[in-house]
Amino acid sequence: MPFTAITYDIKSGYEDQVAEVFSGFQRPRSAVVPGADGEQAGRILATAVFIRDNLLVRFIEFEGDLDAVARHMAVQPGVQEVERKLKPYLRSPRDTGTPEGFVRTFKSSMLRSITQLAVPR
Repeated sequence: MPFTAITYDIKSGYEDQVAEVFSGFQRPRSAVVPGADGEQAGRILATAVFIRDNLLVRFIEFEGDLDAVARHMAVQPGVQEVERKLKPYLRSPRDTGTPEGFVRTFKSSMLRSITQLAVPR
């Protein structure tokens, strides 16, 4: 399964407050990611969030179309709430208030994948 990672530029010294923002985050009820045609375009299998100093990284394990995953995340209430609550702790603003802005920010904050290895499932 492929992974992607997106970064957030956080103000130093706010690691505990940022951790608190994510403490109540819950996955959407369904892992299914719909495509533009309403058919399944992928699934979000897992996410993990890590922080050190001024760098926060969200890892996403997914199947299918990454663009559809980004569009799906853009409209999830939990994701929107996290983005809103993170605003005071960001060193660099993120344009995530609209689905288009979220997708653009998602793509511009992605880390380049060098290698991905996993055991067969």
